[in-house]
Amino acid sequence: AAWRIVSSIEQKEESRKNDDHVVLVKDYRSRVEDELTAVCLGILKILEVNLVPSASTAESKVFYLKMKGDYHRYLAEFKVGDERKEAADQTMNSYKAAQDIAEADLAPTHPIRLGLALNFSVFYYEILNSSDKACNMAKQAFEDAIAELDTLGEDSYKDSTLIMQLLRDNLTLWTSDAQVSLTSVSLNKEK
Repeated sequence: AAWRIVSSIEQKEESRKNDDHVVLVKDYRSRVEDELTAVCLGILKILEVNLVPSASTAESKVFYLKMKGDYHRYLAEFKVGDERKEAADQTMNSYKAAQDIAEADLAPTHPIRLGLALNFSVFYYEILNSSDKACNMAKQAFEDAIAELDTLGEDSYKDSTLIMQLLRDNLTLWTSDAQVSLTSVSLNKEK
């Protein structure tokens, strides 16, 4: 969130042609990026060296692989060039490994499986700019969970339905974004 705020401020200052402020904001953004990189790499090291290898249940494997994907995705959000591509590739590998285990061993209503689908779909939408794939993934996870909602125990019902709501919210947002894009394309063609 801090990086997004600083980047937004940087864009505003650039549009105002306020060069003195732009220099200060760029410097601060660079420091924030350095700190984020250090935190992400530290957590990724713990995940790769300790947590993922020692995970003994499907649930813990999916959880840690999802987390690994999340931290690579955070890096992909602000890295550029080869570093962004590497972070995106690592994100894809981690989420895909988690998804394979989740689909084989966790119920579609399991909060960790739903959280993985949520974050994986966000990755497709925000990092890979693949709105169709993001929407299809979120929709499939939501529909699979709805079909088995009656099997949920009281403990995970709240967690699962909250994540399902987030999936639905993203679908609503993403499909409305697509409609706006289609409308602007058709309006441009009419001119």
